[in-house]
Amino acid sequence: MNKIIAYLATSLLAVSIFSACKQERTLPFYGERHAETVRDAAGIEKIDTVYQTIPNWSFLNQDSVVTTNKATDGKIYVADFFFTSCTTICPTMHRNLAKVFSEFKLNPDVMFVSHTIDFKYDKPSVLKKYAQKLGVDGPKWLFLYGSKDSVYTLAEKNYLVAVGEDSTAKDGYIHQGYLVLIDKDRHIRGAYDGTKEDQVEQLIKDIPVLLAEYNK
Repeated sequence: MNKIIAYLATSLLAVSIFSACKQERTLPFYGERHAETVRDAAGIEKIDTVYQTIPNWSFLNQDSVVTTNKATDGKIYVADFFFTSCTTICPTMHRNLAKVFSEFKLNPDVMFVSHTIDFKYDKPSVLKKYAQKLGVDGPKWLFLYGSKDSVYTLAEKNYLVAVGEDSTAKDGYIHQGYLVLIDKDRHIRGAYDGTKEDQVEQLIKDIPVLLAEYNK
């Protein structure tokens, strides 16, 4: 009997430790970082790590309205790069992302942002029809159009996602299918292959972890 009690006690302790660790799990930061000397509230200097952030941006949304980063400021959001005529990875990416959207569509702190890389064809009216077909047309999921330079620079330099025109590619463009998780301070906190269900499921699990950082 004593052995059983001891085993149960040990098991409960292990569960408690595991639960505590699970609750304290935090997501990593991605991208460039550097050390910087800052002063705290008491005026004491200390060394702090400054992480890469998404810069200010301005594009047209699916309603032809100029939309800036103010739409996502103070929000956690998932960003991706696609084009509406894509016949390879985009349909799978956005079917999977629509599942994530359904999980968090009632959470005011979570948004979704899709940037088209087809600056020739994907005008706002085209994006509007695409969003409606996907069943997610609304301010919570933005579909954004901009110039080639602005979108491509943002993708590769800031979101760390490779995009480009390619005349040898099936649809004329190439891009990575990452769903990039951004925190409320514009830091990259995760990147998930939108074509793989296990990684999309991980994204669904990681969003609450990131939200919890702001509720401590």
